[in-house]
Amino acid sequence: MEAEITLIVDGAKHDLTVDTRTTVLDALRERLGITSPKKGCDHGQCGACTVLLDGRRVNSCLMLAVAYDGADIRTADGLADGDLHPLQRAFIEHDAFQCGYCTPGQVVSAVGALCEMRDGEPSAVTAEEAGLDDEIRERMSGNLCRCGAYANIVPAIVEVAQP
Repeated sequence: MEAEITLIVDGAKHDLTVDTRTTVLDALRERLGITSPKKGCDHGQCGACTVLLDGRRVNSCLMLAVAYDGADIRTADGLADGDLHPLQRAFIEHDAFQCGYCTPGQVVSAVGALCEMRDGEPSAVTAEEAGLDDEIRERMSGNLCRCGAYANIVPAIVEVAQP
């Protein structure tokens, strides 16, 4: 069965006809040609597909596109507004990537994590208890890097998180 939906991706409106089983990730990559969210595990375990959906970070491989008709989706490509987003710049400055496959999901997840922290949303670790580095590690734990660039990812996020 097919359905007509509208997705607003990185500020651009897209009208699509999709199979009702199509995930947001597949709609982005296969239907719209937006390839910054990656298909890593396709089970919501690696975070390579992370996007901001109506301002919340989600694993787009787990979300059915028909459930998000009219949703605002922000990918790593859409974070920059004429210039690199501060987190994109920090990832470059801290050499926080190796192969780059997970990087778009890492950056988008970091943007979402910092928004959650700013809004006072709880996590299993709080900055008061264990420090900012541990808070970021906890919030980013759903994003895996097979190359092991964590030693540079955390300092990149810390740099942007500090007032």
